[in-house]
Amino acid sequence: MSVFALIAWVITVLAGLFLLAIWLIEYDPDVQKAAATRLPVPVISSHATLAVCGLIVWVTYLITGEDKFAYATLAVLIGVVLLGVTMAIRWVKVYRTTGAPQKRAARAPAVPAPAGVGTSATINVFDAEPRHNRDSASLNGSSSAVRASSTLLVPPERHFPLAVVIGHGLFAVTTVVLVVLSVLGLGG
Repeated sequence: MSVFALIAWVITVLAGLFLLAIWLIEYDPDVQKAAATRLPVPVISSHATLAVCGLIVWVTYLITGEDKFAYATLAVLIGVVLLGVTMAIRWVKVYRTTGAPQKRAARAPAVPAPAGVGTSATINVFDAEPRHNRDSASLNGSSSAVRASSTLLVPPERHFPLAVVIGHGLFAVTTVVLVVLSVLGLGG
């Protein structure tokens, strides 16, 4: 049972590190006022650090067989679980209230119309119409493209794949159950 707990823990850590990588890639401190994360840096870093440290303590227990490492593992797991449940509750709120992130379109700079066209309008490569045909609101910076780009701002945790989050949670629960059963000697 102890080895199965180790395998489940390693899978849980790998899924968690994948989620952490996504969060780190999407986290932008400059944009936090518009799309603030609901998972504070200390909570995420503490959860990840405790989980990896707990895994190290569990491996030490498996190697040495000393009960003090098993009980230390349980103590570490309590912190990991509390932080994990806190993050899960916060993530569910973000997942339900925030729209799915969209691909960020690269904005090409406006290029002048070719010579001889007879107009001074500029054309954006990604826009269907020249600037001179748009309404006055688009000319003063509140165009639909600008509004659309502001809707792309979502908290970094909104980019987490649902399947990975669920898998991480299921393996975490499995890990905790297997560790507790192993420490109590009920797993055989």
